[in-house]
Amino acid sequence: MEAAELAMLMLCICGAGSLLYARNSPVAGVELSSVARSALMGAIVAGATFIIIRSPFGRRSGAHFNPALTVAYFSLGRIHRWDAFGYIVAHFFGGIVGVFFAHQLFGADLSDLPVRYVVTLPGRNGSLFAFIAELLTSFALMWVVLAASNHPRLAPYTPILVALVTVFYYMLSMSISGYSVNPARSFSSALFAHIWQGIWIYFFAPGFGMLAAAALYRKVAGADRIYCAKVFHDLQSPCPFNCRFAELYDHSQS
Repeated sequence: MEAAELAMLMLCICGAGSLLYARNSPVAGVELSSVARSALMGAIVAGATFIIIRSPFGRRSGAHFNPALTVAYFSLGRIHRWDAFGYIVAHFFGGIVGVFFAHQLFGADLSDLPVRYVVTLPGRNGSLFAFIAELLTSFALMWVVLAASNHPRLAPYTPILVALVTVFYYMLSMSISGYSVNPARSFSSALFAHIWQGIWIYFFAPGFGMLAAAALYRKVAGADRIYCAKVFHDLQSPCPFNCRFAELYDHSQS
């Protein structure tokens, strides 16, 4: 399920990139500013993210589809080490499969310049700024997930909040780092594009950022206030994690 989720996300990212940036795209002749294109890209990816999180697969598996997020939850003791390992392997496999099928669908529009499989690269400000951008956006995304999913009133709205954060950060950091926050997402694009410039940024910054957010949240809220490793918990789908979400639900009813 986690592999399928990231495959679908990569298919949407590649499709949006081909539509908005390819030279032969139907919208190529439309006069759009770089901010407008980034906003549209963010909106498409955010919509896909929301749908995946709320899908039966997302509700069942927890909708991580990001190795950095899985590692952060592992550091919080909410996921077993072998489950975390399996999730991470699934993420990289799913990302590769998603880009492969995207190439079959979009062909040269995806593979040729300027799209090049929507590879994430440091912007004109260099690798340091890209690393900081990825670090901060990953930190913020993980903080939103933890703060919302562990709050009795906000938990049902976690997918919406994640989608809104995605749109905002696409507009903010697209030109700085390409907005990845996901090692498997960047790896799968780089693998097909054969472009490995700055790949270390997209492996280390998301992991460090989400681990830092997890550590700070645990310190501020307390380890007993982190109830589950699911991004969205509906209390109906079976949970594969060390789960105490029913306690949060009980709090919301009291």
